[in-house]
This record gives sequence, C-alpha cells and structure tokens, in this order.
Amino acid sequence: MPADYYELLGVSRNATQDEIKRAYRRLARELHPDTGHGDPEQETRFKEVARAYEVLRDPDKRRRYDMFGPEGDGANGAAAGDPFGFGGIGDVFEAFFGGSPFAGRGRGPAGPPRGSDLEVVAELDFEQAVFGCQHGVVVRTAVECSTCGATGGANGAAPAMCQECHGTGQVQRVRQSLIGQMVMSSPCPRCGGSGQVIADPCRDCRGEGRRVEERTYTVDIPPGVDTGSTLRLSGRGAVGPRGGPTGDLYVHLRVSPHDRFARDGANLLAELSLPYTQAVLGVSVPFDTLDGTEQLDIPRGTASGTVFRLRGKGVPHLERRSRGDLLVTVVVEVPTELSEDEEEILRRLAEVRGEPVAEPPVGLFTKFRSAFK
Repeated sequence: MPADYYELLGVSRNATQDEIKRAYRRLARELHPDTGHGDPEQETRFKEVARAYEVLRDPDKRRRYDMFGPEGDGANGAAAGDPFGFGGIGDVFEAFFGGSPFAGRGRGPAGPPRGSDLEVVAELDFEQAVFGCQHGVVVRTAVECSTCGATGGANGAAPAMCQECHGTGQVQRVRQSLIGQMVMSSPCPRCGGSGQVIADPCRDCRGEGRRVEERTYTVDIPPGVDTGSTLRLSGRGAVGPRGGPTGDLYVHLRVSPHDRFARDGANLLAELSLPYTQAVLGVSVPFDTLDGTEQLDIPRGTASGTVFRLRGKGVPHLERRSRGDLLVTVVVEVPTELSEDEEEILRRLAEVRGEPVAEPPVGLFTKFRSAFK
C-alpha cells in the first residue's frame, strides 16, 4: 500500500502550502541522490517525497488525493519528458535554490508577478485582546489602477507578449565549461521577467497597472491573542503589476498593559489589598473581574501571599472554547501610623497573647499625661 503523502513529508493533513514547501525542501536536501552515494533506498524515498510534494502543492491534485487517495492524485505515471514521474529536476533545483536552471523551457508564459506581502502593527487594549474584537488597520498598498483596468496599457490595452523571451520571462544562454555545454537562464532584460511588454503605457500608473493608495481593513481579532501574535489576511497585500496575484497582509499585534491585571499564559493575575483586621477575622468582599463583580470570601486567618482561584475568569485559549483562571493574591496591609486608641488596643492584644513588643515612643503628649498620674 503506498505511503501516505502527508506522512512522507512529515506534515499534518491541514498543513499550509508554506509548511509543505518547507518540509519538502528539508527532505530534498537530506535525501538528494548526490548525498546518498548511490544508496538505492535513499533514491527511492527521494522520488516518493518528490511525488508527494508534486501532488500536495497543487490545490486540485491535493483535493483529489484527499478524496480518493493515490488513485486520484493525478501524479501516477511519469509526465512526458519526465522519466522520474515527479515534476522534473527543475523542481528539485527549485527546492534548493528557489529557481530552476531550465525556467522558461516548456512552462508557458511567465505572467505578471505576485504582489508584495505587507506588514502592519495593530495596537489593542487589554480587554480587546482577551475577548476579541474587530479592529481597523490602515495600510499604504498597491491597488489596481482604475484608469487602465490594471492592464498597464493606455485606454486599457492589453500587454503584448515579449518577442525576445517569447513570453517565458527567461532567456537562455549556452556556456562552454570543462564538463561540456551548460544552459543558463536569467530574467529577460526587455520585459524584466514578466514575459509581457507594453507599447503605450497608462499615464496614471506608468504601465504598472497599479497605484499606491491608503486602505483601511477590518481585522477580526480572535479572543486570547497577546503581544507577538500575528494574523495573516490572505489576498489583502499589494496587488501585483498588471493584474498579477495579490500578496498577503500580516497584522502584528501589540497589547497595552492593564492597570490591575497581568497575564500568565491563559491565566490572569491580580492582587487584593486587605486590612490586617479583615485578614485576621475574615470578610466577604466584592472583587471586580473583566467579566463583572465577583464576591470573594476571605476566611479567618488569611496570610499575605494567599492565592484565590476564580475558575474560568481568565483568558480564552486560542482555538479552544475553554478559558484560563483568575488568580488573586492577597496582600495584607500593615498600617504605618496608628492613633492612640488603636495602639492601646494592639498593645492589649499583644499582652493577652504574651507577645513582647517594642516600647512606645515617648512624646510630648505622653510626658504631659504621665505628670498628672
């Protein structure tokens, strides 16, 4: 039974295209025949990994594979001119160096390039990060030129195929080396690698088919994010030249600190200051959480540093429905100034408990009262 393509690449069935590509590049470097010294088992696995990548990187082939297995993956059997049956050595070269030495050979027109990915920082309040929200971000980005309809040509004229590279975007040169002739490919100098030329460019966009404008997007912030979280908005980046694919927008989140709460993962941390009388005798006090007011029962004899846990009052877990807890640490307040009555009561208490304490400071009022005893 053929091995599972996802297992071959070491990725999950819901892996993104970027994850699949990274996994393939890593395995291609490890299993390349040049590193195996003729090991037939390694060469076989190399071909299997390449076949798996050829299927999973194509959305249509991947969908058929997910539905019907290897019988429906569209990769069985070698393609014409491809004795290995897994996309050709050009794809292996791409895994190593990001491009193919045979680019432009039998791959059809290059087409307009993809637009750039964009990045923006979104400032969130603490509560917005905890509970989620809709947040607007403003970016300067390339948008389609409305004058030419993104064609780049005056009056909407379509670009013509570059005659120098015949629409491939690449030109090839043959060089003689010690081991024979080598075919080298490079971007076409006339069309810049796009495979298209514009005879009469649009005056508004100068043939780019796009203009830079300021756009506002509404981002759905999920509950539980924190500083350092990044959201990707597919297709919200810059538009490619002359109708090329749109890049993505990456929103980096930065959360403002709260004046009462701090985060420890999905838990919230807070402090509750209590007078020593309430800590000793016990009390029931209202405590304001992010969800509202909760009644907190403090038992008799609670020491400073005691932690009370309010379950489910913390931060929502990302991709889960549960929430963390709110941990409230008691801080017992010790007064630094006492009235005469308060000091007298405390000294009586110390005497009853048999606890020695320091003598009171002798002040003017004490001397005056002692003189009339």
